[in-house]
Amino acid sequence: MLLTLMILGLAALFGTSESQTGCYGNINNIDTTGASCATASPEGLSYCGVAASEKIAERDLYNMNKYKTIIKSAGAKKCVDPAVIAAIISRESHAGTILLNGWGDYGYGFGLMQVDRRYHTVVGAWNSEEHVLQGTGILVSMIQGVQKKFPGWTKDQQLKGGISAYNAGLGNVQTYPNMDIGTTHNDYANDVVARAKYYKRNGY
Repeated sequence: MLLTLMILGLAALFGTSESQTGCYGNINNIDTTGASCATASPEGLSYCGVAASEKIAERDLYNMNKYKTIIKSAGAKKCVDPAVIAAIISRESHAGTILLNGWGDYGYGFGLMQVDRRYHTVVGAWNSEEHVLQGTGILVSMIQGVQKKFPGWTKDQQLKGGISAYNAGLGNVQTYPNMDIGTTHNDYANDVVARAKYYKRNGY
């Protein structure tokens, strides 16, 4: 009985792949329009929206699973849903498969989460937990920035705003409905949220 209570207590503290939502809202509660056609078309898809986001996430799942342990560890340490981290990694680097020696974005973005060396001093190997912790920490700072900027938003809305800001900066988030205008392909948060819901259903 005591052991069972201890296990339940640890699950409540750290979360599980089924229940963990982190400290910043519940990804499953967030509305999303999914990927824009500008994001879906280069992937060879003839359709857009949530279905396109899910298909791209599905294609990345095999390679994503190589980093599942470090994604979950970083999520627990930063109190961020691992599904959100995985979704950002999918969007930024297709789980590392499009990087050249760890670099992308014309040599400015580093690692799985594409930390921009123009704004941050990159740390760790491109595929390391240290790197994922840095990227997740940047995400947390953006979510917290949105919390201060829009205290009237729900936690779920603030999480979505933070995801958008991860791509285009806090200043780009002006209103909830239009937060993605100015992000890459004007769909960043919506696409990431849809991918995160997929990863949530697949062990993250």
